[in-house]
Amino acid sequence: MKQQIQETYLVELPEQASALMNPLRAEILAHLKEPASATEVAKQLHETPQRINYHLKTLEKVGLVQRAGTRQVRNLVEVLYQSVARTFLLAESLSIGEKTIQKIKDQGSLLHLIHTSERIKKDALLLMERSDQDEIIPSASLQMKVNLQDEEQRQQFVQDYVELVKQLIGKYQSKASGTHPYQVLLAVYPDLVSRSDEDG
Repeated sequence: MKQQIQETYLVELPEQASALMNPLRAEILAHLKEPASATEVAKQLHETPQRINYHLKTLEKVGLVQRAGTRQVRNLVEVLYQSVARTFLLAESLSIGEKTIQKIKDQGSLLHLIHTSERIKKDALLLMERSDQDEIIPSASLQMKVNLQDEEQRQQFVQDYVELVKQLIGKYQSKASGTHPYQVLLAVYPDLVSRSDEDG
């Protein structure tokens, strides 16, 4: 049975934050917006059901996942799980170190980058199909590189970057009828090609 899940869940317990540090668990949560079994999630993530089931038990134990019923599949009864929320926010009161909190945030951002890239690919293929039917599809993409001195400058750059884009969106945002909605996706991550060249 489908459960009503929260839009945002405030993570206040250290054991919950620790559970979220595992990238696979964070990805499992992203696939549990709707009830699903360990087998279904395993297929989506190309993992074994046993491994997914192990992590589901951990997430359930710390209260980030809840049981959403059962389902009969042939001679087996599958347990269905669902995330308690769509997104998770780390509380400032968490009694864990700053480095640990930053690591969780960074891993969450990388996970979002994976889902964003998947969405872009899916949307681009659909738009290309419409373009093949002689429909004009206006779009734009921008790729740039910036060299940042250290972690402090990286964080400041991201803050300024997001703030500037928010101002730009606010300037052009329109709620008038007949407008055309566009997706605006942002990503900032290390340039692995340049890093490999430096290491070589």
